[in-house]
Amino acid sequence: MMRKLCLLFIISVCHCGIQKARAQEAFYIDGYHGGVWGHYPDWNTRYMVETLKKNPDWKINIELEPETWDRAMAVDPAAYAEFKAMFADQSLNGRIEYINPAYAQSYMYNISGESIIRQLSYGMKMIKAHFPEAVFTTYSSEEPCFTSALPQILKSFGFKYASLKNPNTCFGGYTSPHGGGLVNWIGPDGTSIIASPRYNVERLSPKSTWQTIAWDNSAEYIQGALADGITHPVGMTLQDAGWKNGPFIGNGRHGAVKSTYTTWRNYFANIAKGDLARDWKVSQEDINVSLVWGSQVTQQIAQKVRVSENKLVTTEKLMAIAKVYGNGDWPKTDLDSAWRTLLLSQHHDCWIVPYNGKPGNTWADKVTGWTNHTNKICDSLVLRAENILSPGIEKGDFITVYNTTAVDRNEAVAVSLPDKYIGINTVVIDAAGNEMLSETVSSNGVKKIVFKAKVPPIGYQVYQLKQRTLHLVQASYSIKLTNEGYKIETDLYRILLDTLHGGIIKSLIAKKLNNKEFVDQTNARSFNELRGNFYDNGGFRSSADSAVSVEVLQNGPVCFKLAIKGKIAGNDFTQIITLVQGRQRIDVNLKIDWKNNLRIGDGSKPGDYKIDQPAKPFYDDRNKLLAMFPLNLKHQKVYKNAPFDVTESKLKNTFFTRWDSIKNNVILNWVDVTGNNDEYGMALFTDHTTSYAHGTDFPLALDIQYSGMGLWGRNYTINGPTEIQYALIPHAGKWDKAGIWAEGTKWNESLIAVLSNRHPQGISRSLVNVPVGYEVTTINFNGKDMLVRLFNTGNVTTEKITFNCNASSVSLIQLDGSTSGKLVLYKKPGKIYTIVHIPKFGIRTIKLENVNKF
Repeated sequence: MMRKLCLLFIISVCHCGIQKARAQEAFYIDGYHGGVWGHYPDWNTRYMVETLKKNPDWKINIELEPETWDRAMAVDPAAYAEFKAMFADQSLNGRIEYINPAYAQSYMYNISGESIIRQLSYGMKMIKAHFPEAVFTTYSSEEPCFTSALPQILKSFGFKYASLKNPNTCFGGYTSPHGGGLVNWIGPDGTSIIASPRYNVERLSPKSTWQTIAWDNSAEYIQGALADGITHPVGMTLQDAGWKNGPFIGNGRHGAVKSTYTTWRNYFANIAKGDLARDWKVSQEDINVSLVWGSQVTQQIAQKVRVSENKLVTTEKLMAIAKVYGNGDWPKTDLDSAWRTLLLSQHHDCWIVPYNGKPGNTWADKVTGWTNHTNKICDSLVLRAENILSPGIEKGDFITVYNTTAVDRNEAVAVSLPDKYIGINTVVIDAAGNEMLSETVSSNGVKKIVFKAKVPPIGYQVYQLKQRTLHLVQASYSIKLTNEGYKIETDLYRILLDTLHGGIIKSLIAKKLNNKEFVDQTNARSFNELRGNFYDNGGFRSSADSAVSVEVLQNGPVCFKLAIKGKIAGNDFTQIITLVQGRQRIDVNLKIDWKNNLRIGDGSKPGDYKIDQPAKPFYDDRNKLLAMFPLNLKHQKVYKNAPFDVTESKLKNTFFTRWDSIKNNVILNWVDVTGNNDEYGMALFTDHTTSYAHGTDFPLALDIQYSGMGLWGRNYTINGPTEIQYALIPHAGKWDKAGIWAEGTKWNESLIAVLSNRHPQGISRSLVNVPVGYEVTTINFNGKDMLVRLFNTGNVTTEKITFNCNASSVSLIQLDGSTSGKLVLYKKPGKIYTIVHIPKFGIRTIKLENVNKF
């Protein structure tokens, strides 16, 4: 008996020892990040090949810009061929995995959802051209290149796994920690993907502003993970291409911890395949990211990217209309070229190190060149589409108005008047002879007629100029100067401007929303006030500190436009406010003519910068120059859009001052603040990705300007005028009921009006009709097949999608081009339709084969 007990004791001890030994085993993701645009020396391919040969247990995960391989093949074809041969094994035992095929390694959260799709599709296509065996299994990035909607995008491209870690390059942020070794990362539409989170024990490194403790698989990190119940802990660093470390953690030993190099694919499918994955619905506020928001260089990069994004999707949809109804050729080569330079301008380095590079060739300079290229192609293609559909453009009496959004529009457009109509009474009529509300204005010496146009979705409507012997229309606006300031009244609003205090809006009443007053008149701050800390010029200064002049630029009946001219800290500013009859949106164009580089922020000097100091001056928006909007809304909620998502904020406020406490205060397109259980709200739109401010004791505000110390101690300066466009929409109900996403799309994709000497076939055309709440993000052609991408911002319902064209069949396809299911095609005279089910925030691509007009 004693012998049995001793034997049992020995077995038990041995068993515990085995368990302990196994418990100290960990796994490590090594590899390379960079590329020909970021950093990739010509010797790097040969170095990877030789280092892999010398270290047979080493495996690498690569995040290299796809264009890198064109140069690698040219400068060292032998090394390229050897690397290609090594890469060919894409099994679990393979030693190389491509983990981020994005064309230009964008941050993702700062660009449109359609841009994210193109980053991956163009990148994967180019990688496949070099490495036909490539299998894209896991998405992972060295930078915080994350956004909440990635699961459905990745799964549609064929990815099985993802990582939410970026342990060695957290300068721009990191994700929230989460318990467990694996999670089911659930996106806003309900799609999930197995992912490795930043563990709860994966603390941000002390004396660092760029790492978590998972960067080198230290004993502290691994033992903490094991103690937290994580069976197969994994750490990660993707080395910069150009580093000559070889295996980053050497033989993988840290005391009692032995780390094994692995690919992500092998880790998920083999090592951790039996591990528990907890559900985690990742919010956009779990993506804790920050850049030098408000700095002029970042602001201008974001504006240029936004302009090109808007132009390119508008161009694609307009070319699709021209192909179907005008039998035009599909300009694939031109569109590919335009997308290439737009995608490059979304490279993360453009945004986080804009000043890097030689004078005239910095990342910021590259963005200017890249977006100019995209814009030039788009402008040329729009002109081509107009010529196909409306021959003899810029001549004649007919006006064709194009709408590339998925909603009916009734908005103001303008065209230059032909010489024969100058100096006479001119009106615009529709096909039935009805006179449209219009007015004649002068703009930079050019006479234009502005009129309200009703245009169907993804289509056009034709109007005609006519002479009238008498054309008198009563203005629908009134403006009066009183002791309180200017009182403006439109069909929708009553607005009071305080001219003695910066032209701030003292009152904004929405007449058709029960005369709701939207301005909080008890707040210490004022509505549409500019305020910031000019720390070398007297501290906090406000536009409300001085009086302004007001000039009425346009007074209806279609549009009302006025210019407010004042000073902020001694610098001239102009705010042009535009209101349109029947339109909820209030547009503001702000221009500040800076005399010199004034410092705006918290008062730190560039010389104060320490790379390992968590406190950074550009984090705190309270000190930046802000446009402020105190709202008369109780119990406020904040909703903000993101790529293919809208998040209800859980933040008490958006403020932070340290790297180790970053919050997601990003405004992509819009932020919407509601009150009293979503009874009323105010949406704020911006022409570029930046930051917003809000708190329980701080009004909604938009970041206008920062000037001072940035990342790596760089001095972010003011080098000229600042010009920003923003807009406001007072509304009733929650953002989705109020159609705020569609309003943002309308703002981004303006109506296009063209004069021609004859109208297209058909007075009115609408290529695609979708339910309320659906967006058409793009329309593309592959040969004779038309691809229509839909995004559902509304309710989860089964809906009818109508196409005013002919097709032989219709199906749903994945983003990788594979068919996910056939759809029933119904035909009616002059149109076809199909039925689809798309969850809220879901995206679907419909393929129509052999498309032509009826």
